[in-house]
Amino acid sequence: MLSFRNEAILLKGSRKFEFEKISHRLELIAHETVLEVNLNALIENLNYFRSKLSEGTKIMCMVKAFGYGSGSVEIAKALQHHRANYLAVAVADEGAELRQSGIHIPIVVMNPEKSTFDVLFENNLEPEIYSFNLLKAFVNAISKLGLTDYPIHVKIDAGMHRLGFEPEDVGKLIQFLKQHNQVKVKSIFTHLAGADDEQLDDFTHQQMKVFTFCTQQFTKAFPHPIIRHILNSAGIERFPEYQLDMVRLGIGHYGISALPDVHLQQVCALKTIVLQLKKVKSGETVGYSRNGKVETDKLIAILSIGYADGYDRKLSNGIGEVYVQGQYAPVIGNISMDLTAVDVTGLDVSEGDIVEIFGENISISALAKKLDTIPYEILTSVSRRVKRVYFQE
Repeated sequence: MLSFRNEAILLKGSRKFEFEKISHRLELIAHETVLEVNLNALIENLNYFRSKLSEGTKIMCMVKAFGYGSGSVEIAKALQHHRANYLAVAVADEGAELRQSGIHIPIVVMNPEKSTFDVLFENNLEPEIYSFNLLKAFVNAISKLGLTDYPIHVKIDAGMHRLGFEPEDVGKLIQFLKQHNQVKVKSIFTHLAGADDEQLDDFTHQQMKVFTFCTQQFTKAFPHPIIRHILNSAGIERFPEYQLDMVRLGIGHYGISALPDVHLQQVCALKTIVLQLKKVKSGETVGYSRNGKVETDKLIAILSIGYADGYDRKLSNGIGEVYVQGQYAPVIGNISMDLTAVDVTGLDVSEGDIVEIFGENISISALAKKLDTIPYEILTSVSRRVKRVYFQE
């Protein structure tokens, strides 16, 4: 085989040609637990949300946290190709990685840190500014470089009480900004605390009133257009009247809808394989602490996945289940760091069979519900040692 180093290799063709057999020979990561990412489904979901918007409304796509666990570079390239207006990351290092990978559209850093200002400047990244302390430090850093009109994105705290300027400080903020031409406000935004929860709708409307009050002051104070944005994925579906100039699309990319009758495309599928089959007799146990008690003779499949891969230990002892050979099989015993045992008694299962952890047959939302958490955590918990495989037809 030819020698390759630091190369991107495109294998193009229908999946019926089994190009994955070629890819296996070329892969850096050989771990057989994989996260399959369907880029076609990603774009279908993007277009669903885009269909909810008026012509001219911009879209900021969130690709923080390693692209919600799916791989930030590949996701960002797909979104850039399909005309996303902005990308957003959490920290400067994430934005730098995208720039180094050929992403050229604007990138907003949502949680900039003073120690990474140089990374922002070197990679043309645009910071969220949420406090006077941060703003003054950033202006001071820009002054040393002799720059002017560096784009920033002003965060308002409209009631969520995380990061953001207080509404009563907007007048003072505007005065400071008008006196310092080192920065230029590109957008003003806030976060909704409960856009996905009908019981919190009154609070959502109240947040919009607070935000409107703040944006009106900015509009009057500055001659240039300032982009306003407040909606997240759930907000796009439930409050389209508040789409303003731009929306921020995050978990919606990955097939999670806030509406019960909407079924989006599931983008990610976590899969592993059966390493070994074991016959376990009645009275014996499976796994650490002997929690997997066997009351009748069973056939157990040992899977190549554990909590170090992102399979939550809380799914141990029958709480979780997997999908193998067209059937569901419950977890037996404790999930360990690298391995999981499932009960496949009565199923036609062989060593080497592919096993779905979540995907077409076990939704991310259903798994999150079992764990009393949110789909975000399921996706972002998938370890980087898990190989990402991208499909696009």
